[in-house]
Amino acid sequence: MSLFLGEMHHHIPGRKGLTEKKDIISLMPEKEVYIPLAAGANTDFEIFVSGGDKVQIGTKLAQTKSGFFVPLYSSVSGTYMGIKKRMSAMLKPMDHMVIALDEAQTKTQALMPLDYHTATREECVEQIKQAGIVGLGGAGFPTYVKYQKPDGIDCIIINAVECEPYITADYKIIMKDVSHFLMGCEIFKKMADVSKVYIAIKKTHPDLIQVVQDALHDKQGMEVYPVPDVYPMGWERVLVREILHTEYDRLPSEAHTIISNATTAIAAAYAFEKGEPITKKIVTVSGEGVKNPTNVECPVGTPVQEVIKACGGYTTDSVRLIAGGPMMGRTIVNDQFVIDRATNAITVLPNVADDAIACLRCGRCSDHCPAGLQPVRIAMAVNAGDAKEMEKRGALQCIECGLCTYVCPSHIDVTENVRKAKRTVMLKKKK
Repeated sequence: MSLFLGEMHHHIPGRKGLTEKKDIISLMPEKEVYIPLAAGANTDFEIFVSGGDKVQIGTKLAQTKSGFFVPLYSSVSGTYMGIKKRMSAMLKPMDHMVIALDEAQTKTQALMPLDYHTATREECVEQIKQAGIVGLGGAGFPTYVKYQKPDGIDCIIINAVECEPYITADYKIIMKDVSHFLMGCEIFKKMADVSKVYIAIKKTHPDLIQVVQDALHDKQGMEVYPVPDVYPMGWERVLVREILHTEYDRLPSEAHTIISNATTAIAAAYAFEKGEPITKKIVTVSGEGVKNPTNVECPVGTPVQEVIKACGGYTTDSVRLIAGGPMMGRTIVNDQFVIDRATNAITVLPNVADDAIACLRCGRCSDHCPAGLQPVRIAMAVNAGDAKEMEKRGALQCIECGLCTYVCPSHIDVTENVRKAKRTVMLKKKK
């Protein structure tokens, strides 16, 4: 890391108090769920049900035909109605599997439970794979892939930082179910074949730190690692920098570690103890644009419109609806998308005009960029249409954390300029 780099992070008011002390609301969809036929960018699926088929909670609906193996399971019981194209959190229309709910809401055994104490490392990885466990912190990457070949891995880091403003879903889930959280950590520990697990939690959550530490009394090789309340502390590269005091080029494995989200650990525990795939999500619905900010537990595929309704509706006619947190989430034009497995938050903010002025060349975006980039130079390359310069300045290394936009005194959407650069460079590479 260069001595000339700035802080590479920033404290942002968390606004966690809107939701963290409120009870979780349980919500069932009114009539139907819409399960996106997608695993990241992969939409190539083999479907195992036909229109009119009866399904139960845990029925295997589909699995990928190419790329990484990812199965999809029904989150409700009812009748499969076929495929419908509708808006997704990826900002584009996408095929969704439609299931009309019945009154019984019965379950089927998706997988046989597995005792991770007696199972081999390979059997544990296979259980995670068949359960369709993906990263639940927002990325949705298949978890088993990280643990298939743990050669050279010395430790794992469990990310319970939740660094974006407003979001408290991980906090609420761990406080509610710390035993399954630590079970999931032990499962990941075995799959990585390591003796050390760091559980990263913000210092500003001493209650959560205490709950986890108290539950760790008989766990070997696992410790809580309190981290500063700065953004984006939850990004893998920043966590590695903070905990292991090293840098890497492309993947955390280069720093001899694997990083998994806290909620993913809980999902793993349920896959082993009960043979359950991911059928429900706890999602933070917060922001000054919703009347009753809280955390909502609902089946995968629940329409966001119904989730907002359960939270009292909007506070104003004009809101900015974000799939995810306010920094890295995607602004959606309406509430017709659904809660997917990787959805961790819906942020609703009043839609306030924020007119930009000319760049002051203050350098704050460069000083705070956690990837050590120079967003102003990238923006200049975008304005000049110089794709070679965009790539040279590292546009593809941007994680779109939004920090450059947040700290800009000119109110310029710096992040969007870098997004344009990334798209330009990627299109050039495809050609």
